[in-house]
Amino acid sequence: MAPRVLISDKLSPTAVQIFRDRGVEVDYQPDLGKDKDKLLEVIGNYDGLAIRSATKVTEKVIAAAPRLKVIGRAGIGVDNVDVPAATAKGVIVMNTPFGNSITTAEHAIAMMFALARQIPEANASTHAGKWEKNRFMGVELTSKTLGVIGCGNIGSIVAERAIGLRMHVVAYDPFLSQERALDLGVEKVELDELFRRADFITLHTPLTEKTRNIIDISALLKMKKGVRIINCARGGLIVEADLKAALDSGHVAGVALDVFEVEPATEHPLFNHPNVVATPHLGASTTEAQENVALQVAEQMADYLVKGAVQNALNMPSITAEEAPRLVPFVKLAELLGSFAGQLTETGIKGIRIEYEGEVADMNTRALTAAALTGVLRPLLQTVNMVSAPVMAKERGIQVSEVRRDDAENYESLIRLVVVTDRQERGVAGTVFADGRPRIVEIKGIKMEAEFGKSMIYVTNEDKPGFIGRFAGLLGDAGVNIATFALGRHAQGADAICLVEVDGDVPAAVLSAIADIPAVRQAKALTF
Repeated sequence: MAPRVLISDKLSPTAVQIFRDRGVEVDYQPDLGKDKDKLLEVIGNYDGLAIRSATKVTEKVIAAAPRLKVIGRAGIGVDNVDVPAATAKGVIVMNTPFGNSITTAEHAIAMMFALARQIPEANASTHAGKWEKNRFMGVELTSKTLGVIGCGNIGSIVAERAIGLRMHVVAYDPFLSQERALDLGVEKVELDELFRRADFITLHTPLTEKTRNIIDISALLKMKKGVRIINCARGGLIVEADLKAALDSGHVAGVALDVFEVEPATEHPLFNHPNVVATPHLGASTTEAQENVALQVAEQMADYLVKGAVQNALNMPSITAEEAPRLVPFVKLAELLGSFAGQLTETGIKGIRIEYEGEVADMNTRALTAAALTGVLRPLLQTVNMVSAPVMAKERGIQVSEVRRDDAENYESLIRLVVVTDRQERGVAGTVFADGRPRIVEIKGIKMEAEFGKSMIYVTNEDKPGFIGRFAGLLGDAGVNIATFALGRHAQGADAICLVEVDGDVPAAVLSAIADIPAVRQAKALTF
């Protein structure tokens, strides 16, 4: 029986034909996604669901779909899909992460022009018959400094276009290497320097805990008087109340917003402000982009349903059915090692080296390396997956290398991940024991053994008596329960590492108190 796909949002007729040409039955019901009850009623009849943003694929919808194998999102954002629920039911969630990059970048450039020349206000005035030529004094873009926050796929396109406009571009991106910056023709700077120097600032970063409210009153006060800000990335990157205050005071000359903290934004304090250009999340709204993502999602879903090929999956690695039982535990290990290193890395990454020793060296290391890169990049790029991670690493000029050795010194298989920055190399190694559970067996050359827990505390310290007692006492006084405790050191009195699994989150005050213990060099809360 041919697989069946439901398209519950508006997709190109060409996408519908792609499904049919590849042997997939299609029901095209573009308004069904808005009817939650009807969707629940019919979803059980389909193997695949193709959507845009209107359809909300909740846990309830997934539970009502016993046949469902794949959900395809035409676009990058999957906020409308319960990915954990899909994963738990074995449903693959795919997106099309690169189909609208040029369109979004062009919109940011268009917004910058509109802001510089006050085009929306001048347009409204002229249509009203006022002819206020002297009122709308703009500024040139030529020779101005553009600050790009987030220089990945979209940000790098904006940077290239701005350089073509004879602007000087400075970029802040923790994953951008100096080599990649040189290739792009941008100057890599720290965030505070970008704030200080930029005449225009454009944001192109995902919304994560690290980037949320990246522009607040403190950041705004570091900027030049008369700065202009463009946000076509995500609402929540800017504290909107602080932005309004800076606009009202004249410190910020103008703002162009395509995204808002709450959408749809039918009311907003910045609406009708004379120095604000606003559009209703149009970044991806061109005929070309909508066509591209529709065709891509149809091709990806059809390839999976007919051939079993997996592309751009958010919750499943690209692994064949034959190698999965043996490989999957090591995929998990590689991603956890990457996450461990990524959470501890706070400066720009120049390179990542993954060393495979023993039996694992003969496995599908391409999938393992993609998993490791996903772990490293995810703390700042939450939408990264095993397919997009290698591309995103390359875009940022991160040199990725693999080393394979037939023999492992102490284990049948060992994976060692080394992150290279301007300051140091940090390595972490792990293996999979007979129980199938990943374990850390080495950190920065120090031998130790620890399982990965949901919440952990990583501490580097000088090996001195009394540290463990004070450390454990602080956790006990705060009511933080220790689940597991692992220690390692180079030698007596030398560098030591403590890795502790705890029950629940670690309060910031407790972590700060741990960092203040005299022997401690670094204390960091990790989550897995």
